[in-house]
Amino acid sequence: MSSKFRKYSEGALSSHDQVARALGADIISGVYPPGDKIPAEAEILERFDVSRTVLREVLKTLTAKGLIVSKTRVGTKVRDPAHWNMFDADVLSWKVSRGFDEGFRRDLAEIRLVIEPEAAALAAERATPEQIAELRARVEAMRSATGTRLAYAEADLAFHQMIGAASGNTLMRAISGVIETALVASFTLASPVDNPKAHKESVALHEAIVDAIEAHDGDAAHEAMRRTIGHGLDRISKLRTKAT
Repeated sequence: MSSKFRKYSEGALSSHDQVARALGADIISGVYPPGDKIPAEAEILERFDVSRTVLREVLKTLTAKGLIVSKTRVGTKVRDPAHWNMFDADVLSWKVSRGFDEGFRRDLAEIRLVIEPEAAALAAERATPEQIAELRARVEAMRSATGTRLAYAEADLAFHQMIGAASGNTLMRAISGVIETALVASFTLASPVDNPKAHKESVALHEAIVDAIEAHDGDAAHEAMRRTIGHGLDRISKLRTKAT
């Protein structure tokens, strides 16, 4: 598996990351509900066969991400979801590891539609010639990726991350974890590579974004990005309709 999507593969993780991922996913999926204590140290050590040092670092990680809180004479409890850092790439990947529910897919789509079209519009003002050339290269990589979902997903992710970079806004660049998670959700359910017509349409939509950016047309770039995100949502919607 490519490095960009490596965190979604448990086998590629260190002991610390595997334990953090397992406990984090248990918390996010409700195995340990908000307000409940997580298992005692001895139980966790036995479950994962790791050292106390590793476990302490794991608990620090989960605390930093807002999932748990430790209090003297009370123990370590799961925090309310309002405190979870859902923009954290690890937290998002732990959510992915337990599957996508309809509400979470909706949330991902809504946040992308709020942010990415604006990022594309800003890129139309600020993108450098080198960034535009890189966007063109990513489109060509998508065009040639007809064999596997992963190859297309990698090129697609690189494209959207470059849009964030080209926007010149550091906060927009920081949400790449959200974009990556949304793409993983999309390609888990329906990839354009599975359908030649959908593949051609998707490539053309991405190309239209670059054309608008190169023309310094912010409105066109904004609308092209909305259409591109919508195309992916339509594929998933059609797939669910067929399944019912």
